[in-house]
Amino acid sequence: MSVKKLIGLIRKADKAYKLIDENDRIAIGVSGGKDSMLLLYCMRKYQDVAARFDNKHFEIVGIHLEMGFSNMNFDEVVAFCKKESIEYYDIPTRMYDILKLNNNEDDTLKCSLCSKFKKGAVIKEAKRLHCNKTAFAHHADDAIETLLLNMIYGGKIATFAPKMYLTDSDMTFIRPFVYCHEDIISQTASSINLPIVKSTCPNDGFTKRQDIKELVNQIYSTYPSARNNLLLSLHNLSQLDLWEEQIKNEDK
Repeated sequence: MSVKKLIGLIRKADKAYKLIDENDRIAIGVSGGKDSMLLLYCMRKYQDVAARFDNKHFEIVGIHLEMGFSNMNFDEVVAFCKKESIEYYDIPTRMYDILKLNNNEDDTLKCSLCSKFKKGAVIKEAKRLHCNKTAFAHHADDAIETLLLNMIYGGKIATFAPKMYLTDSDMTFIRPFVYCHEDIISQTASSINLPIVKSTCPNDGFTKRQDIKELVNQIYSTYPSARNNLLLSLHNLSQLDLWEEQIKNEDK
């Protein structure tokens, strides 16, 4: 899939969930991985598309948190942003040191705590840089994986929202890639030679989410129709049909 088609999917999500408004200033979380780098690039291109076809204008700001993991060099990312005229900031943190002080019993990092810290830190920097929205590169398969994780480990049918307002931080959080599948993101990122910085997080590839990712890919391989239908199920509310217990209150 070309960048043009990915931008079309971003535009589809934008229109479906009203992700972007006139004069928004959007902070984009940049980990250095393929997802966030491609989102940064596509959002830069979508600025031109939105201005041309929808008469809508917005700004983007790339924000990278320096986690403290070893051997992660972002010089090529900085050069890329300069070339594409993208406003970009590297933010030093002590997050890895803090996470190590709160390890799991088996001495591994707590992914949920890391995610919470990163989200909060990006939003803090976004507000400092006068952004009114924050975007992360969570995609269609992330949403499906989150659904299955919640069902298997939480006993609930739920996934993340394409757009949500966070009252505590007075920030709107958006996910422009919700209609984009991971394999397409990977192929497109490779085809345009984006600078990718491989994560050196010690948990990378060894999480419950990774297990679910492998399960989802196995489902796609065995049942190809599941690829589109699982995504459709997340917004097909007209055909939502779950159990509702009829509890009789004997005291009434």
